[in-house]
Amino acid sequence: MKKQKKLFALTAGLLTTALAFSACGSPQSASGGSSAAPVSGGSEAAAEPVTITYCNFNSSGGNEETLQKMYEAFHEEYPNITVEIETIGFDDYFTQMQTRVAGGTAPDCYELNIENFSAYANKGVLAEITGVDLSRIDETALNAFNVGGKQYGLPGNFSNVVLIYNKDLFDQAGLDYPTADWTQDDVQAAAEAIRALGDDIFGIYQPVTYNEFYKVAAQYGGSLLNEDGSAFTINSAANVKAAQMMVDRVLVSNVQPTEVQMGGMGDWDLFMSGRLGMIPTGIWAFGSFAEGCDFAWDIAVEPGADQKATAFFSNACVINADSPNKEAAATWITWLCSSDAAAQLRIEAGWDLPAINDEAALAPYLEQTPPDNRQAVFDSLDYLVLPPTIEDYALMSDIIGQKLAAAAAGSMTVQQALDEAQGECEAQITLQ
Repeated sequence: MKKQKKLFALTAGLLTTALAFSACGSPQSASGGSSAAPVSGGSEAAAEPVTITYCNFNSSGGNEETLQKMYEAFHEEYPNITVEIETIGFDDYFTQMQTRVAGGTAPDCYELNIENFSAYANKGVLAEITGVDLSRIDETALNAFNVGGKQYGLPGNFSNVVLIYNKDLFDQAGLDYPTADWTQDDVQAAAEAIRALGDDIFGIYQPVTYNEFYKVAAQYGGSLLNEDGSAFTINSAANVKAAQMMVDRVLVSNVQPTEVQMGGMGDWDLFMSGRLGMIPTGIWAFGSFAEGCDFAWDIAVEPGADQKATAFFSNACVINADSPNKEAAATWITWLCSSDAAAQLRIEAGWDLPAINDEAALAPYLEQTPPDNRQAVFDSLDYLVLPPTIEDYALMSDIIGQKLAAAAAGSMTVQQALDEAQGECEAQITLQ
């Protein structure tokens, strides 16, 4: 558990830097006034029967039942608090939430990812959280959702990305399994050997999307913003090199399938079918792969290029500043983010990991198989990289994602795609 003990210490600088771009002071309301008054939670919050609403995206696609079990355990402790849970798929979640917040129909409490948290906090739509016991939550994790010295969110989980590989295909190709020392060149060589096994077998699938690009760019020494976050650097030489590598795997070596070759199949389905050698994806895939794969598979730290870099994700539970049930909402999200019962259920389900500071509570995670090399999850924490956190994050990611998709389809060159993304971001987004 050596790596786990330094989990959030390793991310402290990254998180602080990312949030500093848009969290320079206390959040203000849209009208320019001060943000909502602090909300306290605790046993007194459960004195009278109350029903609250909670909306999330992270349980969609397989963990709705786990979240329901968490609520049932919570309700046993706090029988006077009823929580109505709504789960929305990630693709639609933030569009709906923006509409609800703007229209005054937001739930009492809800989930935000780290990329969008700052925008909500700075608009004054979140209530400050005080008066609850946060001692079991890692302090650095809490700081990720602290703005101007005030707590506007509680970290409910963390997850990261590893390289998952099909051991059977590696054996068929006569390849050694990936190690923590692998680079992108090693990945390419292995992917070509696996691709040669058959017309319908592919070496790797790493989608040419925004979320993968900012991470691979970091592996090549690039970034989307300059050091102080005052200018875009989307079309830098390092970024072009990173994107070119990703696109060439589709259009040149074809170790990665095109959309036509995918035939409508998803990347996880392709891997579980036994036709894909490697897939860099999140640790939340473990449960699905354990159930859906009839072949041996394992994981390794994600390979890098000039340096290693792997994605880190954390979601916050927040409270609606206009909620009439702030105290009950604070009690619920504090329990969800820090209780033994919630942590145990999350780990048993093979979901992501609770953002807690209790080493004993996390120990069972390493004991679960597959994968055998689960230690790689914690080893990867040495190489974390976060996406740039700006208020217009959604617009930036949409612009870059659309241009990358065009490059992957062959309708424009990588250089053209990143040049256009640079120009459109500069024209449409003001950096603070």
